[in-house]
Formats: sequence, C-alpha cells, structure tokens
Amino acid sequence: MSEQSLPEDTREGYADELPEYAERVLEVAERIPPGRVMTYGDVAEWLDEGGPRQVGRVMSLYGGAVPWWRVVRADGVLLPGHELSALDHYRAEGTPLKEASRAAEGHLPRLDMRRARWDGGADAGAHT
Repeated sequence: MSEQSLPEDTREGYADELPEYAERVLEVAERIPPGRVMTYGDVAEWLDEGGPRQVGRVMSLYGGAVPWWRVVRADGVLLPGHELSALDHYRAEGTPLKEASRAAEGHLPRLDMRRARWDGGADAGAHT
C-alpha cells in the first residue's frame, strides 16, 4: 500500500513512523566503528533478515541520519553520486583505501575491503 492510497487523516502519522526493519538497519549502521565498513549484504546477514537490496533501499530512504558511508558495496566502489562526500569521511576516519589505478574512472580510490570490513566482532555489543 502506498502512502498516497492511505486516507488523508492517517497519512501524516504514517509518514512519521519508521518501519521496524528500517530501524534495525539504521541501528546496525550506527554500531559500525569509525574507519570500518559493512556491506549491504553483511548488514542483512547480521539482522538475519532481508537482503542487500532491502538494506540499500533503507539506506537510500533513511540513511542520512546515520553514518551512511559505513554501509557500502561489496566491491569497495564508492557510492555513486556521493563519492567525494564519502571520501572525505573515509579520510577523516582513517578508513583503509586502495588508490585508484590510472585506468579507473574518475581516479577515485576504492575501499580496501580486506582491511576495512567489520564483522561486528567483540565490540559490537548485543546482536540484534
């Protein structure tokens, strides 16, 4: 059901509610330590629910309130359209990067996934 198909008097309350799954995704994003990342698939696996596309959708709709740059593509490519902003965050946090080859489009680095990826280890707190 779309928001547009809701009766006028319920539409406002509906828009203010964050879906439970979205809340859980955003909580995981907030737990990722500075300088580390999780892939969309890692977040879905951590939650034992949904998949990379569902996590990506949540991040695209609601991720602006959390450290969105810490939830990334599995190939380490920076988020299209947000590359420079994300790169500023990665550099400020000391996130491991791989310098771009001369052939790379835009000469932007990629995340060094081997070193930057966080598995939610001991410092993760309670598993959701």
